[in-house]
Parts: sequence; C-alpha cells; structure tokens
Amino acid sequence: MHPFAKDLLDWFRRHGRTLPWRGLDDPYPVWISEIMLQQTRVETVLPYYRRFLERFPTIRHLADAEEDEVLALWSGLGYYTRARNLHAAARRIRDEHGGVFPEELSAVVNLPGIGPSTAGAILSCALDHPLPILEANVKRVLARVLLETDFPGRSPVERRLWEHARERTPSREAGDYNQAIQDLGATVCTLRKPKCGVCPVQVHCRAYAEGMVEELPARAPRKEKPVREAWFALVESDRGLLLERRPPTGFWGGLWCPPLLEKDGYTAAEACAMLEERLGSQLRRLDELPVFRHTFTHFHLELHPLRLQWVDGATLADSERTWARQEDRDRLGLPSAVAPWLKSTS
Repeated sequence: MHPFAKDLLDWFRRHGRTLPWRGLDDPYPVWISEIMLQQTRVETVLPYYRRFLERFPTIRHLADAEEDEVLALWSGLGYYTRARNLHAAARRIRDEHGGVFPEELSAVVNLPGIGPSTAGAILSCALDHPLPILEANVKRVLARVLLETDFPGRSPVERRLWEHARERTPSREAGDYNQAIQDLGATVCTLRKPKCGVCPVQVHCRAYAEGMVEELPARAPRKEKPVREAWFALVESDRGLLLERRPPTGFWGGLWCPPLLEKDGYTAAEACAMLEERLGSQLRRLDELPVFRHTFTHFHLELHPLRLQWVDGATLADSERTWARQEDRDRLGLPSAVAPWLKSTS
C-alpha cells in the first residue's frame, strides 16, 4: 500500500465523517448521494437525500416515476440535468439490467450522467472495487501533494492527476480510501485556510514543504460573467398561471416555468405580440413588475416580469403547457429561484 494511502486511512478510521450513504453495500443509495454531491455541499444534500430515498427507495421506484415528480423533489438542488440523467439511468437499469445496478465499470460509465470518477466512487464505496476517483476535493489534495502548479482543469494536468490517483488507490479498502481523501479535502485540505497543522499527509505534501499551499491549486483564468435578459411572461386566467415546460437542455431544463422570451432589444409590446403568436391566444398587457436577477454558474439572468391576461379563452393544445393555481405549483418541478418569487407576487 502506498504510504500516502496508509496514513490517510489511519486518519480516516479516527476522524472520518458519519454520513447516511456510508457503510452500505447497495450501489443505489451511494449512486444517489454521488450525483447529489456533484457541485453541492454535504449540508445542502442531506435533507434532499433523505426525502428522495423515502419516495424512491429502489431503482425500480425511481424508474417508474414520472419525470415531473423527480424534478419536483430535486427543486432547489440546481443543475437539473443531474436529475433528468438520474431518472433516465434508472429506466435503463430497469430495462437493460433487470433493475439491478451493474457492477462492471464499462456498464456503469455508459449510464447517463455517470463519468469515470462517479463510477469509481460508486463501485469502490459500495462494492470495494479498487477504482480511483478524481473529483474537486481529490484534485485539490493531489495538486498540493504533488506541487502541481498548472490549472487542474487543463487536460494534460488532469491526465497526470488521474495517473497519481490510480497509483495511490489501494487494492483493498479502496472505498474507505476514496471517502478518506474526499473528507480530507472537505474538512482539512480546504480551498481557503487549510488546516495543515492537523493534516495526516503533511509529510507527503510538497506544497507544504515549499510554503505554497495557499497558492494551489492554480485558479482558472477569471472571466466576467455575461448578462442575459429575458421577458418573464406572467400569463393569468381564471384557471391560474400559465406554465411551460422548459427545453431539456439549457438552464432550468425540464422544469415548469412561466414562458420566457429572450429580450434581445424587444419592447414590452413586441414581446407581447411574439407571445401571442407563440401561444395562439390574444393577450392583454396589464403591467410590468420590477426586474429581478438570478445568477447561474456561467452567467447572470435578468428577468423582466410582464403581467398579461389571457383573453380569447382558447384551450391549451400543447401538453408542454399547463394552467396552475398556487396549490398546483408545489407538485410541479419549478425552479427554486422562481417558485418563491411567484408566491410573493401572487
């Protein structure tokens, strides 16, 4: 066993976190946790994880559910493509693997939303397969230990880190090792103010020896986030508020939301006319509400709410549109940024 792994495992046995998905030999709940934990903190994930498994205790329960129900339970976690991929993967496991999570790495990475690191985490933690992982915490730890001064997001650097991850992953206790290195990154070798004085692998860390811990890992070149603008159509009728299902790709993919129309210089009157054509109904402009902004990872979105009245009584022929009263919205998957705003303005 690599000396780095030995020291890390000794520390983990004494200081590892107690989490509900640990110590399980069933890949399903481990898989759910790994997907939820992508770009999301443990504290945020815990209540979602419990609610999700209460509603979908097995792969078949998840596979047989409607996508709207899955997205509604996911609302607030963000990065909704994760939920759609999770649902699609569950259906594939049901249909192609008899409802049993596959144990072969090649089969796992072929499932929607699962890459090599996530597959390694699931199979090592649930089944102790000797597979490495390379998620954000692991990248940070290895970048410091190896004194990797280049940005870890670059392909050549990532390939080097994968090689070192494989070299250090033990043939036995791989699951514990992978959880240990994630815990180390989350609690000791943190991005800011790392606790080097209590680090169990300090003796292996070249960044510590060179006094460069705070400088690593190298940051990505900073880019100013662009601002996108859209009209936010609040179309009202005696049946409630009009909601559309967002396209499966892009922001808020697959969730229900009031119709959006990229602003692109359109006036409120022009936006109203374009929405009438899109919806096949006459609309009456009521008023404009204050602009509000939501920030995504890569851009800011400024929404310009436009209250409209549905006039001609035409029926909704499109299954991707629906009328929803306040009590109906809770069962639909609405973006977490939009749901409270709608509640406060209704």
